[in-house]
Amino acid sequence: MSGGPGVEVTVYVPADSAARSVGADRVAAEVRRAAAAAGRAVRIVRTGSRGMAWLEPLVEVETLRGRIGYGPVRPGEVAGLVDEGLLDGEGDSLGPVEALPWLCDQRRVTFARVGVVDPRDPDSYLEHGGLTGLRRALEVGPEQVLEGMTASGVRGRGGAGFPAGVKWRTVAAAEGDLKFVCANADEGDSGTFADRMIMEGDPFQLLEGMTIAGLAVGASEGYVYVRSEYPDAVATLRAAITAARERGWLGPDVLGSGFGFDVEVRVGAGAYICGEETAMLESLEGKRGMVRAKPPIPALSGLFGRPTVVNNVLTLCAATSVLADGADAYQELGTGRSRGTQVFQLGGNIARGGIVEAPFGVTLRDLVEGYGGGTRSGRPVRAVQVGGPLGAYLPVERLDLPMDYEAFAEAGAMLGHGGVVVFDDTVDMAHQARFAMEFCAAESCGKCTPCRVGAVRGVETIDKVIAGTDVDDNLALLDDLCELMTDGSLCAMGGLTPLPVRSAVSHFGEDFLDRDRTPHTTRELSP
Repeated sequence: MSGGPGVEVTVYVPADSAARSVGADRVAAEVRRAAAAAGRAVRIVRTGSRGMAWLEPLVEVETLRGRIGYGPVRPGEVAGLVDEGLLDGEGDSLGPVEALPWLCDQRRVTFARVGVVDPRDPDSYLEHGGLTGLRRALEVGPEQVLEGMTASGVRGRGGAGFPAGVKWRTVAAAEGDLKFVCANADEGDSGTFADRMIMEGDPFQLLEGMTIAGLAVGASEGYVYVRSEYPDAVATLRAAITAARERGWLGPDVLGSGFGFDVEVRVGAGAYICGEETAMLESLEGKRGMVRAKPPIPALSGLFGRPTVVNNVLTLCAATSVLADGADAYQELGTGRSRGTQVFQLGGNIARGGIVEAPFGVTLRDLVEGYGGGTRSGRPVRAVQVGGPLGAYLPVERLDLPMDYEAFAEAGAMLGHGGVVVFDDTVDMAHQARFAMEFCAAESCGKCTPCRVGAVRGVETIDKVIAGTDVDDNLALLDDLCELMTDGSLCAMGGLTPLPVRSAVSHFGEDFLDRDRTPHTTRELSP
């Protein structure tokens, strides 16, 4: 709490890698230096990020009125803020952080602790409700856990939206003396960062969710497959695993229950395709990341040929809430067959980027114009891509589309991992379609011809369209090529690449047909 010179003040500064990239470490050091110069005792707690990217580095001070926020704070501003009363929650502040509209209008379930707790402190995790779900799971046993997960309606947050309870029950029923739980944290989609923020801001939640899954299906080993571009997440996870083992949360006798489960971290090698579950399993086995043919499905023959749960980070974290609060409480959130909350990640040309956790059913307009505040450039929104680089481009006419799996499928789009990337009216959608094909050509594992060759031919065909060469014939050829890739590719990499291409042609046809004019990206535009 804040107070006089002899009272220790708690100051929270994010250690999230995004916050660190804009100076959070230097800000923390300056707070310590300025407090010492003022004769004030401070305790600096490094947290995850609240997810308000435009306010980073965000400094919070514990007071009798709650945590008072200041941001964005630059290192050179700290001394002046301390002189003005920062350590007492005074001066030019944002007010109580929990009262900020961005946060109080959300329904944070998975992200409830992120930005609040010290991610490496197990006591901090316990103080904020940690392990409630795992203790409940150990109390009721595997069958009740499976029933709860099925009844809750939790669907895979990695993009496919497959019911988690069905997958877990399949693994539980599979024969095998050794089973695995794998958390797919190879978060490679453009505009997505929720997995990273969980691992850096609340890693014990992921470990708890994996342990619940292990108990439910009879697995004894878990692996977190983290993309190599996330070194801070890897370090935080490994520190959390060490602490969890010391507390008996992981190991041969989890919480004295007699159930044994342990987790290890494995770092990827930079291949986007390893976000696909079977390619990830190949990489975990020490092989080149290439897609496997299905069947068999990983639930029956996964890691090293054993029954394996493969879930996204957010899916496994959702299990902790289902067990802690009950399946009914989770079912009350969301709409239709899309139950619970989704963590939407706002990026691209947007004024207020960051994390929004809300029940399924919130509209795209609510996210882009409400939470996001429109474009950063101040120009009109022209297109929004949802679901990563393989997601459809949606025009402004579709901004009232509710964010749920079925509504997006009906609109010829996909929700994916919840990434939302915004473009203003200077974007050239023909070039965006080319980017989708080029991305597939670069990231394809090469195993199947429709993806490996089709993407290269797709780039060549779009280049002809952009050059104005036989536009109608080449657009017809492009459509045929997209159909072949959709129907013939071995996995979603090639199968979904046509989605952004076709949506760009469908919704923004003028960018393909009218190539005589100067492209959007370079023509003179009125303010």
